[in-house]
Amino acid sequence: MTKVKFALLVLNVLWLFALSEVSYGARHTAIIIDADNGNILHEVDATQSWYPASLTKLMTLYMTFDALRSGRISLYDSLIASTHASQQPNSKLGLRRGERLTVEDAILAIITRSANDASVVLAEHLGNTESNFAANMTAKAHSLGMYNSQFMNATGLPHNLQVTTSRDMAVLALKTRHHFPEYYHYFAAHSFNYKGTELRGINKFTANYPGAEGMKTGFTCGSGFNLIGAAHQNGRHLIGVVMGGTTSQERYQLMRQKMDASFAQADNPTRNINTMAIRSAGLPPYQLDCGNGAVAQPRSVSTHINKAMRKQTASAKNKHKSVNNKSLKKSVTKTKSSHKKQVKSTNYHKPKTVIKTSKKTKTTHKTTK
Repeated sequence: MTKVKFALLVLNVLWLFALSEVSYGARHTAIIIDADNGNILHEVDATQSWYPASLTKLMTLYMTFDALRSGRISLYDSLIASTHASQQPNSKLGLRRGERLTVEDAILAIITRSANDASVVLAEHLGNTESNFAANMTAKAHSLGMYNSQFMNATGLPHNLQVTTSRDMAVLALKTRHHFPEYYHYFAAHSFNYKGTELRGINKFTANYPGAEGMKTGFTCGSGFNLIGAAHQNGRHLIGVVMGGTTSQERYQLMRQKMDASFAQADNPTRNINTMAIRSAGLPPYQLDCGNGAVAQPRSVSTHINKAMRKQTASAKNKHKSVNNKSLKKSVTKTKSSHKKQVKSTNYHKPKTVIKTSKKTKTTHKTTK
């Protein structure tokens, strides 16, 4: 009888644990790959749909590097901040309408400070509007094999239709490293000088992990704490993605543990990221109990996401990614409008940070990072 009671107690605990994961995602998703051949060394629900948060900015940077490679822009081109860019929430540089910065400054601001305003400035320069640029991001992502990714903005700020997977983000990191070796070094930046002020980077993985090559952090209440990391040790190069940490410290700890274990193990040529199944496992969980979007999504959202992805990609291809694509803007606006009454995701996270300058101290707030 005692054994029966004990078994029932264990089942009850497991049931409560499972129930808690339905409400708020206690789990995480992750993948570690060999950056030289794409072989998978570690994987946890890597095709589970997830909110990318500021990992989105790696796609923004990929598009920027592609434009640099093709000669459409140069590192020292002067960009002008629009009203829309200046109104982006934190984290940001604090650009005012009409203020200028170079393409290189925008790249470094995104990598080190996860600056939303710099991301929008690049998006509008390359795509005329952020919506057009987001459609082009999605089309480019699908051409890279990121079939479960959909982008609705250039920043990663909350949007119910903006989704990805750990597997897709690892593909993006891998392609960025291989396609743009001349720009890859920017990800290792620990800080950058902007208008005479040294702004320190917020990525603790880049700063502290042995052999770290950098990459990108991300956070919203919906996504939890995300991280893409790249590092080399003893001649091996690895790329890791962790999505859904419940704290900032947890994402770094998970990445360190998974990286350490993967560096210590032998390569696994039987599993490769380019041949793994790409099916998406369900809807994105709402990971943390914060913000204004912590409610269950209707099942119909999954269908709407797939339709929006097909419509957005088809429109971008048919118009050859034209920056003046009026029908694309109308389609994206209609998609946003049709879901406006569904789940609201104004889940901004605003811990204070202090930036010291030579003359005064400036207090800012971070939203996504």
